[in-house]
Amino acid sequence: MSRRAARALFWLLLGLPHLASGVAAAPQAVVLQIDGAIGPAVADYVVRELRGVRQGETRLFVLRMNTPGGLDTSMREIVRAILSSPVPVATYVAPSGARAASAGTYIAYASAIAAMAPGTNLGAATPIRLGAPGLPGGAPQQPAGQKEKGSEGATSSSEPADAETRKAVNDAVAYIRGLAELNGRNADWAAEAVRTAVSLPASEALKLNVIDVIADDVPDLLRQIDGRVVKVAGKSERLATAGLEVVTAPPDWRTELLAVITDPNVAFLLMLLGVYGLIFEFLNPGAVAPGLVGGISLLVALYALNLLPINYAGAALVLLGIGLMVAEAHIGSFGVIGVAGIVAFVIGAIMMFPSGAPGFTLSLSVVAAATIMTAALFLLVLTMLLRSRRHPVVTGKEGLLGAEGETVAWDGDEGRVRVNGEIWRARAQRPLEAGARIKVIDREGLVLVVEPA
Repeated sequence: MSRRAARALFWLLLGLPHLASGVAAAPQAVVLQIDGAIGPAVADYVVRELRGVRQGETRLFVLRMNTPGGLDTSMREIVRAILSSPVPVATYVAPSGARAASAGTYIAYASAIAAMAPGTNLGAATPIRLGAPGLPGGAPQQPAGQKEKGSEGATSSSEPADAETRKAVNDAVAYIRGLAELNGRNADWAAEAVRTAVSLPASEALKLNVIDVIADDVPDLLRQIDGRVVKVAGKSERLATAGLEVVTAPPDWRTELLAVITDPNVAFLLMLLGVYGLIFEFLNPGAVAPGLVGGISLLVALYALNLLPINYAGAALVLLGIGLMVAEAHIGSFGVIGVAGIVAFVIGAIMMFPSGAPGFTLSLSVVAAATIMTAALFLLVLTMLLRSRRHPVVTGKEGLLGAEGETVAWDGDEGRVRVNGEIWRARAQRPLEAGARIKVIDREGLVLVVEPA
């Protein structure tokens, strides 16, 4: 009996993991939180969750969104992941008071279900051009900002004046029209949202077939969309969302870290820390710590800047400004080169991150603080330089002139003297006694010319 009981217990223990997996495999609706500007971190978070889906467990993804807009590249990456996802995706603008502006509007149009909570709005999808024309990094990034108007405030759909802006707007119109036609939504209003930056509250969006439902919360959304037929990865599918278990998948540490380093303020400070660390290491070889910190900071900054829309002319001016201030410390032009470096630094910092993308602009307070610190460093170096110019020379021939010492041994008009702890050959115009105090008045090669002190 004991053997039979042991076997039964053994098979029971083997079966427990399968029972647990069966319980864990209950149908779920996974909620992804998008709160803030849409950038590289948000795109990485959403794409990883959509691609890592377990179809047996997850029946629906809900993007709970509140965003002022974001970067075109990140938005399109999310849209591609939504359109290729084997699991239907619902975009839900919530909570009340939230918005899905600019990039958020495109994501809502790309989703199989577009929903809003009462008191929310979406729209203002006009692309914002980042950077100056003709400069590297000046290509348009769309949709990257917001310029909200009421739906009744749209008075003009005239074409932009310059060709570059027209191309960006027309490309955005074609893109959002394609998304609207794919999911059977109002394509004309979508085009108007791009051309004239109009916005809609939830009630009007439902009337104009911009969204599918207005829901108070996620469970209410699941009840309302149950049984609807939507397109998922190009195929029609009937939703079965009633009774799904709602599971929230918050951003992990990787997303949080990426969000921190892709903040323009953090990336800018990391770049400065990296450059200054490497400069200090080159000027003081063997210090090690500045070189390590500077190298790591600069690599992380370059990774972040590669993901952000930056103006390369501005970045070049920042580096030029730092280079000029370093040159001032070595050349000593009494501030002329240093002042030019500070001016270049400030202008470059302002130009480096264009102001069109919400959530991805450089804070003026950060620019001011960085400029003050850099200028203070420059003034410190300049002050030390000026002080060193006033100090007497303490090396070479000039460093010995006027120095006092004593005779060690003397014979006639020549002998040996001790000056600054060193023994030198010396001569004088008259004989001296051993132990007498002397003063150096000249140096001829390795022989000092002395006189009684």
